[in-house]
Amino acid sequence: MLDVGCGTGSLALILDEHREAGQVAGVDIAAPYIAFARSRSGVGGVGFAVGDACRLPYADGSFAAALAQLSLNFVPDAARDVKGRRRRCGGLGFSRRSRLPASVLGHCRGCRPGRRRRSRPSVLDPARPVRRSPSALCRDAGLTGVERSSLTIRMEYADFSDYWEPLLGGHRPVGAYIEGLSPKRRRLIEERIRAAFLPGAPDGPRSLTATA
Repeated sequence: MLDVGCGTGSLALILDEHREAGQVAGVDIAAPYIAFARSRSGVGGVGFAVGDACRLPYADGSFAAALAQLSLNFVPDAARDVKGRRRRCGGLGFSRRSRLPASVLGHCRGCRPGRRRRSRPSVLDPARPVRRSPSALCRDAGLTGVERSSLTIRMEYADFSDYWEPLLGGHRPVGAYIEGLSPKRRRLIEERIRAAFLPGAPDGPRSLTATA
């Protein structure tokens, strides 16, 4: 099994715990993530490697499944990623037993229409690019039997700073987008998101839902 965009290795390690045979591999373009993944306890036989999701360093047909957990959003050419994962799973013939599970954080149909969505940067800035849905990407890649479901969890934050400040480090596309804004535009977005986060109540702990 292959974990594409494995990050710090959490999913790959769980896959390794539950596998019955074969081997688990994880690949991510961020070298610091891979270094951390390799340093974790229980790595065992998981093979972590630095690599591009659009240029996977594995031969075609090498895996029975290739997963992408919360990573498709961050791939510049997501369609190429899906096609590449398909080739690594049973070749172009695509074995019946092969699977390509993928998840992304949802902000659209089927998700709770809360206050946060109305204050997202994409609402405040119409020029922000819109990503295609994973289902559409899979169908365009020639996959059949595409199934869609959702999973909702709670995200706990100590206060607004705990929610907002991680975005200021330029990490991943949302952080890079905010970092590239003019100071005036950034302040506007921060004010709107703060208003949605607090909704007139004192700052403090918040429990927000997140749906994949």
